[in-house]
Amino acid sequence: MRTLWLLSAALLVATPARADTICEWMDFAYKVGDADKPEGEAAPLSDHAHNDSQTALAMFEALNAIDHRYQSYVGLPLTDPGADQQVAAITAAYRTLSAQHPSQKSKLDASYALAMDGVADGPRKAAGQRIGEQAAAAVLKIAAIDPTIVQTPYHPATTPGTWVPTGLPVFEPWAVALRPWFMPRADSVRPAPPPAVTSARYARDFDEVKRLGATNSTERTPHQTLMARYRITPDMMPALRIEADQAGRRLVDNARLFALYEMMSDDVGLAMADAKLHYGFWRPITAIRDAADDGNPATAADPSWTPLIKTPNHPEYPCGHCLFASATAELMKSVEGNRPPWGVRVASNSIPGAAIQVLPSWDEWAKEVSFSRTLGGVHYRFSNEAAEDMGRRIAKLALAKGMPALPAGQVRPVTIPASN
Repeated sequence: MRTLWLLSAALLVATPARADTICEWMDFAYKVGDADKPEGEAAPLSDHAHNDSQTALAMFEALNAIDHRYQSYVGLPLTDPGADQQVAAITAAYRTLSAQHPSQKSKLDASYALAMDGVADGPRKAAGQRIGEQAAAAVLKIAAIDPTIVQTPYHPATTPGTWVPTGLPVFEPWAVALRPWFMPRADSVRPAPPPAVTSARYARDFDEVKRLGATNSTERTPHQTLMARYRITPDMMPALRIEADQAGRRLVDNARLFALYEMMSDDVGLAMADAKLHYGFWRPITAIRDAADDGNPATAADPSWTPLIKTPNHPEYPCGHCLFASATAELMKSVEGNRPPWGVRVASNSIPGAAIQVLPSWDEWAKEVSFSRTLGGVHYRFSNEAAEDMGRRIAKLALAKGMPALPAGQVRPVTIPASN
């Protein structure tokens, strides 16, 4: 059995971490976004669908226009190589966040003023502010919604006169009308249909989630119960910050990493919504309670069965967590390898105050995320595997198209300190 290390956030690495503007402003962007979420049961707005990716991309574009090492996503031209990179990145983030969250203008203005107070006035600062504003303006011009996609409201599957739950799924009609960053279309990586409910494969995976994912399961271990809850809401910042802190990385490298991560995550969400709404496959809690009517003699109904964790309010196939984890793992492997010397550190937002679990490889982390969804009683193994394949395909598209490195002859020689 592999060894697990549980460390507090204060013990992430043995060597002192260096401050990084990109990590700091992305962390700030997440907090601003959380504060601006719709209250109660109000539906999310498409206006906020690409907020984090826009902020990350704006910082990348501003830095890349100065420290030119990658292909621009928006075609931003080169600018003054002597411009202050810190100022450029912060200004790009500030301008983007201000456009996204006008209700928080006073907070954003104060934060930006605080950041600029520490930079001496002069040509370098002015140039950094100018390119930051240009980068934000260019990124904000990219519309989130594709107007050519027909937005179809959700229609419950029922027969006239028969009651069905009235809560609408979490996917608004615009969820499948977003513009992908790297995929050609929302259905570009749509998986094959799930196995027929009368098949042997379905019966096998049905039985697995029924046994391991039940609230009162006697086969799930205490560690597996913890992981089912721990993996509900991942916090990737520890892993991203450690990578950003590595010696030799430049601000533009870190901005590109965050931009790729956020933009790829948008495409993951789009592909997930497309496939889930296309297939509309039932969740284990429905399948297990109604198994007497599924036509499969190898499945047995349990009318009182409940899952360990709350079932999300949208169709089952494919697994969204699994899709996200496999795509993220492929991205991080491209940067630091499958087995980074410092381990794979992903925190949890679903268990308040939880320590950080350290795993030896990104592949193992992705597999654990997938299995956690079966242990939680909300996904079948075939759904996990289909999603893992989708995630790898999206990551390959992102790595191929996402601001690729320029040939050595096109890299501008800028002698500015690395990430700080």
